[in-house]
Amino acid sequence: MKESKIFKTVIGGREVTAEIGGYCSHSNGEVFVRCGDTVVMVNVTMSKEPRDGQDFFPLGVDYEEKMYSVGKIPGGFKKREGRASDKAILVSRLIDRPLRPLFPKGLFNDVAVVATVLSVEPDVSPEVFAMLGSSIALSVSDIPWEGPTGSVVVGLVDGKYVINPNLAQKDKSRLSLSLAGTKEAVLMVEAGSLEISEEEMLQGILFGHDEIKRICTWVEEIQKAVGKTKKVMDLRHAAPEVEKAVKEYAQDKIDYCFSTFNRQEREVREEAAEKDIFAHFKPLFPDAKRDIGDVLYAMKKECVRKMIADKGVRPDGRTLTEIRPIWCEVGILPRVHGSGVFTRGQTQALTTATLGTIAEVQKLEGLDDEVFKRYMHHYNMPPYSTGEAKSLRSPGRREIGHGALAERALEPVLPSEEAFPYAIRTVSEVISSNGSTSQASVCGSTLALMDAGVPIKAPVAGVAMGLIQDTVNNKLHIMTDIQGIEDFFGDMDFKVAGTKDGITAIQMDIKIHGINETILRTALAQAKVGRLHILSKMVEVLAAPRKDLSKFAPKIISFSIPADKIGDVIGKGGAVINKIIEETGVKIDIDDSGTVFIAAQSGESAGIAKNLITAIIKDVEVGEELDGKVVRILEFGAFVEYAPKKDGMVHISKLSDKRVEKVRDIVEEGDKVRVKVIKIDEKGRVDLKLIKKY
Repeated sequence: MKESKIFKTVIGGREVTAEIGGYCSHSNGEVFVRCGDTVVMVNVTMSKEPRDGQDFFPLGVDYEEKMYSVGKIPGGFKKREGRASDKAILVSRLIDRPLRPLFPKGLFNDVAVVATVLSVEPDVSPEVFAMLGSSIALSVSDIPWEGPTGSVVVGLVDGKYVINPNLAQKDKSRLSLSLAGTKEAVLMVEAGSLEISEEEMLQGILFGHDEIKRICTWVEEIQKAVGKTKKVMDLRHAAPEVEKAVKEYAQDKIDYCFSTFNRQEREVREEAAEKDIFAHFKPLFPDAKRDIGDVLYAMKKECVRKMIADKGVRPDGRTLTEIRPIWCEVGILPRVHGSGVFTRGQTQALTTATLGTIAEVQKLEGLDDEVFKRYMHHYNMPPYSTGEAKSLRSPGRREIGHGALAERALEPVLPSEEAFPYAIRTVSEVISSNGSTSQASVCGSTLALMDAGVPIKAPVAGVAMGLIQDTVNNKLHIMTDIQGIEDFFGDMDFKVAGTKDGITAIQMDIKIHGINETILRTALAQAKVGRLHILSKMVEVLAAPRKDLSKFAPKIISFSIPADKIGDVIGKGGAVINKIIEETGVKIDIDDSGTVFIAAQSGESAGIAKNLITAIIKDVEVGEELDGKVVRILEFGAFVEYAPKKDGMVHISKLSDKRVEKVRDIVEEGDKVRVKVIKIDEKGRVDLKLIKKY
């Protein structure tokens, strides 16, 4: 007999239930979260022992999309779910980011969080309930974790904020904000928006956090009712005697390493110092290499943070609000449709823009109704960008996440499909990296799109904000345009992208237990100043989209035909449309609504194809003059094709005002002629009169 307990609450006006027990008895913690017909199962497990030699916390998060949840059979030969989709990877990252900071330092046991989507109601997105379920499962488990957290999605519909908007509300919303946090602070922010103001974004975050506080109280009640006692773990820390000895010997050496503002010089000094320090302590602590490394890491972190907190000086000598030097280029690659280079300090992104036909949009197989993606942004960060000699590998979660962030930042400024009937792909190659590469790819992509002649509404720039929280003196130090070392040793990576008029995307990662309204307000205001400065540098190189597309880009025109005429244009077995393609050299796509897309290397051939299609769907009228070609000759007349697979007959008596003995005395097969419609019978047969031969 199943033994479980069900807990209920209301989130965003809908009842949500959490069922604990009865399933998954070997997990450390499990929960079935239900809202409407959407059901997500979350399991959390932890290994009994830490990995040998592990020097980072091995948290694994997987969001599993099961096609049966929406009544679909997977495509492909195997007919089963395979590699996680990009969307599943992005949701896994959303789940991971608020969980990770709340695990105790020194925990090196493997922890796995698996969220499995079992059933989906189209109006109730499962992603936010997978995030909620991960908090509940960890809270009721015996795994040490300083939660709970709550998670919501916030929309902005008709000027009002909405929690977990439904499909209709999403379509009208100016904001899609995923938010997670504890009762005390915000831990994770990810958003796309239609150029909303900093104040609107801040109020959306605060609105969502109010709901999160209530959710956390509910999860605490669940934990008190059915939660397991947390395990007491043997957390790993450096031996006190090693820590004391290393600090005494190495402090001056570490201070010297960071006394230069030149990154290359600093790295040379660090390498020499570490070599000396490890050699010095090898005979004293022969088995403590890892402890020594941990202490050195903590000393470097403390040195950088003290420079910023005490002196307001950053590792490269900048002030807290200063942005690194910027320079840009466009049009550096002659054969691509558009290209842009954005350089900020030692971070550099080369982005290309490629335009294709609507048939080249990305087809998605997933759990929601979105099956095609017209704009694609891909982000690559090869090892040479950081000076590493490693083999190339396929894109990982980080690359997919950064690409999605840039894609989200640029989507609001792209022209509609009706105004610009192209599939668009941008690819950002990070060719030099020292922090804020995702935001450099936003800037580089804007330049590439404008260089390609894509009529974007406004340029978009991005900047990454950092934080040093001085808990001893109760002070906050927010940095604009953080570099790698500031991200590595800092407390926050808060990316903000947008136009001069508003925010289009944000993403926040936190290493501490959350941030408050003061930090959010200050970071958003400071980011706006930085974004406007970056935009000013970009528009110096290219202020607006080029008026003409690249000569190497396809020329695409679109128009509509009646849906009941689609069959006439395609023809039996595609005979009609294939003939047009063969004659004109164009590409033609027709969607189910009757929208026709013609792609060609020249506007002339596209125009010819359009005229041919227009002629097919047009019903001719008596008295109308048409151009055509003689396709067949009989004794009594000639058949003239005036549109693909449409013809009429010119009787021998209508070939001339004079008597004609033989049809071939006047015309031959292949002759181009102009004719006039003189009769259309009840069966639709057309009689023609020859006006002239070309």
